[in-house]
Amino acid sequence: MGDPDDFVAVIEDDEPRVAAPAPRWKVAVIDDDRAVHDGTRFALYDYALNGQRLEIVSAFSAAEGRELLSRHSDLAVVLLDVVMETEEAGLDLVSFIRDELKNETVRIILRTGQPGQAPERRVIVDYDINDYKAKTELTADKLFTTLTAALRSYSQLQRMVETRRGLEIIIEAASTLFDFRSMQRLAEGVLTQMASLLNADCAGVLVLRDERHPQESFAVLAGSGCYSRFAGSGELPALDPHLRALIGGAFERRCHEFRDERSVIYIQTGSGREVVVVLESPKCLSETDRALVEVFCSRLSIAFDNVLLYQQLQDANASLEERVMQRTAELTAANERLATQGRRLREANRFKGEILGTVAHDLKNPLGVIMGRSEMLTDLLGLQPPALDGARAQINHIRDSAKRLTAMVDALISDAMSDALDISIRLQTIDLVALVDRVVEANRPLAERKDQVLEVLKPEALVTTGDPDRLQEAVDNLVSNAVKYGPVGSAITIAVEARGDRNAVAVRDAGPGLSPEDIARLFGRFQRLSAKPTAGESSTGLGLSIAKRIVELHGGSIETESGGPGQGATFTILLPAGARP
Repeated sequence: MGDPDDFVAVIEDDEPRVAAPAPRWKVAVIDDDRAVHDGTRFALYDYALNGQRLEIVSAFSAAEGRELLSRHSDLAVVLLDVVMETEEAGLDLVSFIRDELKNETVRIILRTGQPGQAPERRVIVDYDINDYKAKTELTADKLFTTLTAALRSYSQLQRMVETRRGLEIIIEAASTLFDFRSMQRLAEGVLTQMASLLNADCAGVLVLRDERHPQESFAVLAGSGCYSRFAGSGELPALDPHLRALIGGAFERRCHEFRDERSVIYIQTGSGREVVVVLESPKCLSETDRALVEVFCSRLSIAFDNVLLYQQLQDANASLEERVMQRTAELTAANERLATQGRRLREANRFKGEILGTVAHDLKNPLGVIMGRSEMLTDLLGLQPPALDGARAQINHIRDSAKRLTAMVDALISDAMSDALDISIRLQTIDLVALVDRVVEANRPLAERKDQVLEVLKPEALVTTGDPDRLQEAVDNLVSNAVKYGPVGSAITIAVEARGDRNAVAVRDAGPGLSPEDIARLFGRFQRLSAKPTAGESSTGLGLSIAKRIVELHGGSIETESGGPGQGATFTILLPAGARP
């Protein structure tokens, strides 16, 4: 066998958890006699109350006692000698404890070897002490009894102080938590306030469940300490299995459960929601802590319901605002439609007035001619024998006046069609040269009656996009105006050409020209220009306005040039190549 020192000991990785030291009652002995310290320790070496043993600290003078008391604020009992540096050093130390340190819970037991120097009645009345004993009467049994009574009194006072502190926290927390409008913020605030209430560094997790929808997943609203990673996870399975089982059991049992290191708090709100809070604290909760937690939880149900109601109110407000905005938009659109219809009606009324005035003016002359020629025709046919040649001449005059009336009516109908709001442009590929040729041929008989020459300058073809009927109408207006206002025997030139990204149709006449005033109101409806038709033709003043609108619907424009009165005029239609309306 080898040397035992050669063996290697195997150490397990998982070491047993070291239990936290049990709390002790802390007792101070302040006396200038060391024998008193030794005797006290000997008499109380095996003392225990409620499972807690003693921790005795010593000071051998009033000065040392001041320092000791300043360091240890958690002393339960002070065994204090009266006579030390001075005859009333101990009494002065009592005043220091109560008045300067403001420590009202520590129990003070005066012990003196010379009771005559500090009469018991005066000391009890003048100083805030809890007992006064002569050292000779403090036997081991008497010391046991006296210390037990003092510790119980201290314990009761501590519970009262903790209760008061807890209630103050609950009152302050209630006002704070009731101000929260977010469920997440409220959950975080609950964990923070519970840690403050228990006066411990707690790790915790808060889970919400809606009882009305039990099949839905749990919501993990907040976490602190080692559980902070679970905050906002939204589902209970995100937690570790042991913690998940603990929370699920709490929802089933619906009651609080206080354990050594973990406490499970159950809260049910008036609206049917359930909340479970798991707290992990290094200290075991006392009865006072548990009572305070229960009081605190009774207030929380209202806070959770307030947040839920506030969120519902916010959602309702948002929905209401959306409906109001939608309704407002509908009303605005309706108002705009009514305003548009109102404008259309006013425009129609104005247009009707203009039409009636123009019709009354322009139709009066041809109708007068028809009436007069009709009377003359009657007289001629009444002669014996009838004057047939004169009658034929009057019939021709009547026919010409009727044609003029027909042309005026056609122009009015065309303008009414162009003013229709649902007018549309039918786009197709067209040859602009062929379109102009058709217009020229249609106007050639009118030009020949006035001995006018129509000259067309054109390429072989010029393809563009547009509505052939509408564009033909626009070009026809320009050509017929040139024939109407051109002098007898003059020349009219129509040029078709491409100008960069635009196609042009220019109509040039040798008529009376245009004044600046004429150019300014050239394209208005029912406009009367300074120039007059050269052969007595009639004009409604609508042709140029119709042509301008048609060209603009194709995305183009009409340009006008004139050197002035007597120098003719040029009207040019410019259309984008491949134009779209």
